[in-house]
Amino acid sequence: MTIPSVRSTQSGKLLLLIATAWVLYGAGAEFYHIAWGTGTWLGQFSLKWGLAFFVFSALCIAGVVAVGYLLWKPLVPKRLFGQLLRLLRRRVGILRWLLAVVIILLPVYILQYTFWGIVLHGPYLRLLLLFFSMILPAFLFTNDENRLIDWRVLLTVSILVSGGWVFFSSLSQVTDYPFSLGWSEGNRLWDYSIMFGRRLYNYPPDKELPVYLDVGRQFLGGLPFLLPHITIWQERLWLSLQGVIPYLLLGGASFYLNRKDLLPWVAAAIWAFVFVRQGPIHPPLLLCAIMVALAWRRPLWLAIPLVMAAGFFAVTSRFTWLFAPAMWAVMLEVGMADGNGRHLSKEVWKRTVAVGLAGVMGGYVLPFLNSMLKNWINLMNEPAVLAPAGPTEGITLDSIQSRLSDQPLLWYRLFPNETFAPGILIGLALAVGPLIFILIYLSRSRRWLLNGWQKLAITLPLLAFLVVGLIVSAKIGGGGDLHNLDMFIIGLMFTGAIAWRNGGRRWIEEIHLAPALPKAMTLALLIIPVYWVMMSLRPLSVNGNLVAIVTLSDIAPSYAVTGVLPDPLPDTLPSKEDTYKALEDIRAEVERAAPFGEVLFMDQRQLLTFGYISPIPLVPEYDKKVLIDKAMSEDAAYFAEFYRDLANQRFSLIITNPLNETIKTDEAIFGEENNAWVKWVSSPVLCYYEPVLRLKKVKIQLLKPRQDISACLQKLPVSPKP
Repeated sequence: MTIPSVRSTQSGKLLLLIATAWVLYGAGAEFYHIAWGTGTWLGQFSLKWGLAFFVFSALCIAGVVAVGYLLWKPLVPKRLFGQLLRLLRRRVGILRWLLAVVIILLPVYILQYTFWGIVLHGPYLRLLLLFFSMILPAFLFTNDENRLIDWRVLLTVSILVSGGWVFFSSLSQVTDYPFSLGWSEGNRLWDYSIMFGRRLYNYPPDKELPVYLDVGRQFLGGLPFLLPHITIWQERLWLSLQGVIPYLLLGGASFYLNRKDLLPWVAAAIWAFVFVRQGPIHPPLLLCAIMVALAWRRPLWLAIPLVMAAGFFAVTSRFTWLFAPAMWAVMLEVGMADGNGRHLSKEVWKRTVAVGLAGVMGGYVLPFLNSMLKNWINLMNEPAVLAPAGPTEGITLDSIQSRLSDQPLLWYRLFPNETFAPGILIGLALAVGPLIFILIYLSRSRRWLLNGWQKLAITLPLLAFLVVGLIVSAKIGGGGDLHNLDMFIIGLMFTGAIAWRNGGRRWIEEIHLAPALPKAMTLALLIIPVYWVMMSLRPLSVNGNLVAIVTLSDIAPSYAVTGVLPDPLPDTLPSKEDTYKALEDIRAEVERAAPFGEVLFMDQRQLLTFGYISPIPLVPEYDKKVLIDKAMSEDAAYFAEFYRDLANQRFSLIITNPLNETIKTDEAIFGEENNAWVKWVSSPVLCYYEPVLRLKKVKIQLLKPRQDISACLQKLPVSPKP
């Protein structure tokens, strides 16, 4: 037993040394590309950047040597620097708290709010920042004089680092920039406003205002519109906080033990926030999961209505969430039972059946009852109008099958592709693999005892969630991230909470005694989620010497040849001056066109929501999100109506994202979606309408009716309605 243990330890040390050398070599190569091209002192090094590169390279080599000594000759650095390290820790004293906060958050500030977030765009230098933000505070808070870093302290600090980085990254899009920050972000802001902010629009109050968004997301996203004068900055802040607060509440409700265990509880809640955030997951489903977590181990008089409400809110938000609350509730009730015996007690079965049926009632039965009640009220109020023969709402197996099959499935997106580089399967394995390993390890080592019923109650729902998530991810329009695996990710987090309450917490507290592989997987569980966040950190806008930024970052290779700077820089917002000018140009064109017909905001509807455009009659039809969804479904009936309005030139002006007729290959990023958009939307619109103004810096195009539309009918996928 001794020899394999020694060999295992030696192999682990060697792998750690190789990983360190790999990261430092990659960081050196990235630093070289930053420094090269800055001058002519030595090759294309400037004096300042050349010296900086050589010093950095020397430090990287020294870092590899130091790690080697720490792994194989730990007593050597301890003898040389032990006294100095002990003195440093004592002298720092209470200041280590301030130092820790600065060390943890300074890299986030640098990458998200300064031009260095553009210059340091490679993974290795960012990994160095991440590792130092974890290692240095762990060193400061290790009180054992015989250790450089205590494992439990390192885990605690790593949780705080990952939580801090993910928290501030969630605020990255809080800005007062009036135009859309993404393909559909602006119109989504318009969607949120309708439930509580209909007063903002010039639209008949007696007419229905269609919104292409579920009730749950409308409600949560639209609450700020209860305020009389909400700004776009405030709404974006609210939406960004929805990317933090519900996750923390879910983690806190799932991992709560008692008031005495405050620090472990907070750490576990932050971990759950970081883990579940990998989706990311829509707030309504998080709210449903919070209700289920609050019902866990509560009296039935409270648990049943909570789970029922969760089921109803889930199905009114998205039909694929239909049975999720019921299945989560069953997982938690059965999984938390005493697993020592082969059988579960009658009390456990009673609770399980009760909460499971409550979830089914809320998700499946209540929508039908709600529909029947609406029909009855309509019949009482308008007796002359015949009510529908049956319920018009509610989910049936036929409706589920219809919704899953109304658009093509692109199975290749489960594998590495241009739309999502690792592919859904590899991306999911990286996101949840470490947790699955740890859960299996805890079960196999009998630190977490489960009987057969409990294993079935946990694995079967997870498999169901996984299958549904993979199918939905393969639908056209999906596969760009892991958000369609939302039920599966939350279910795994709940499984972690069950294990935490049944032996997992004790194992974490004794993790310094664990074998190397479980230790490594525990660190991976913390580092992998924050890695993707780390790579996304970059400033929305930059100030300073743009020539220096472009030279250091190499983000515009054509600059060296043409001498022309990109304006704005890639993936950044235009200047305030350019933004204001674009807004004035749009206002002028809208005022010019409004007297001659309707103005269609196919895109950028938030300009109406937040008063950037003077109130004009609202045209709610033909939102770009609806158009792309109908295009992917090839809904000929819908587009026949759209083409009729285009042919009749119903609109005196159309505001949209820049349209083109470029057909992409299937291997391109969202290639099928682009081609559907070109076929059903771009080509027909550009035939009937022509550009009057293209604002490249803000990515907006304004279109007016064409004079000659004689050839358009032949270019349409379907004939317009007469």
